[in-house]
Amino acid sequence: MAELRVEGGDLVLHLTGLEKVEGVHDDLRVPLSAVRGVEILDDAHAPVGVHAGVKIGTRLPGVVEVGTVQGRTKRLFAAVHHDTPRGLRVRLEGSSYDEWIVGCADPESVAAGLGLPTGT
Repeated sequence: MAELRVEGGDLVLHLTGLEKVEGVHDDLRVPLSAVRGVEILDDAHAPVGVHAGVKIGTRLPGVVEVGTVQGRTKRLFAAVHHDTPRGLRVRLEGSSYDEWIVGCADPESVAAGLGLPTGT
């Protein structure tokens, strides 16, 4: 399962080997200054499905969404699986992505552990 970690001055989204294949992407990294907030999602699959656009990666709605969604005005990366339907939305600015959607079993603990601003 993908894991968010603060490393030095960066927020890093570490992907498993399988997620790197599914998402056609390596780990992602942004400076902490690019993070605008973290939002807890009860359904981490939903934001991926509502964004129209080009999807690069693996997507079976409600089962697995790992990859990039390039919409008209927004670009996001998702790493969400059926066993982690809840998760976090990381809002970014000044990065190649506008958001990361990351499934996790206990998003409240992950958000608290990151020490980043929370809210919508």
